[in-house]
Amino acid sequence: MKELLDLEVAKRNTLEELSYDSPDPLMIASRYKDEYISLICALFAYGNAKQIVKFLDSLDFSNVVQKDKYYRFQKTKDVDEFFKTISRLKEIDSLENLFFEGYKKQNSVIDGLNSLITTLLEVNPYRSHGYNFLVGTPPTNKSKSTYKRYNMFLRWMVRSDNLDMGLWKKVDKKHLLIPLDTHTFKVSQKLGLLKRKSYDLKAVLELTNKLKEFDEYDPVKYDFAIYRIGQEGII
Repeated sequence: MKELLDLEVAKRNTLEELSYDSPDPLMIASRYKDEYISLICALFAYGNAKQIVKFLDSLDFSNVVQKDKYYRFQKTKDVDEFFKTISRLKEIDSLENLFFEGYKKQNSVIDGLNSLITTLLEVNPYRSHGYNFLVGTPPTNKSKSTYKRYNMFLRWMVRSDNLDMGLWKKVDKKHLLIPLDTHTFKVSQKLGLLKRKSYDLKAVLELTNKLKEFDEYDPVKYDFAIYRIGQEGII
């Protein structure tokens, strides 16, 4: 299994994997190589991949106000308020430092996300169903959410290869957690990598620990390959 997955990782580790024919939000984020824009791309990355990329393509990342932009659960007001939140974060500190504040205590991604999301919620008191869905809540070890979009953002920021940007230097890739979406979840079960039936944070930890048996220093390198296998219906 390790040999097969390593071959798949090597085959997928190319810029040709990011195209309008095989859309992925990383395609948009990698144009700018900016941590704030990358977070925007990651948090809107839910639903149909083509629709995600179409929406991200329509955004003006240089402007706080997005004219008449909305996406699925987010109304125009929600999108504008989120861009306002990002603008306020830029005045406080880098996203890397905000994450590192929690992460550094025990090299914990969960603690790092707790620190980052807490700050996101503090800088803007605005709340709505769409906005709350976008930003989420600070995680704990008992959280049910997989935090897929945040873990994907961390993969982009921390890892460095032909796909991931490696913009952050303070976080070790061996501590990353798998960005578990429904494709990765189902494929991992079929491959015997994941036994847990519930789609939750415990499944994330179980799969990440299993992948550490294949590469303890970079378990999340398998994420994109497993995701594509599911997305393309190969398994």
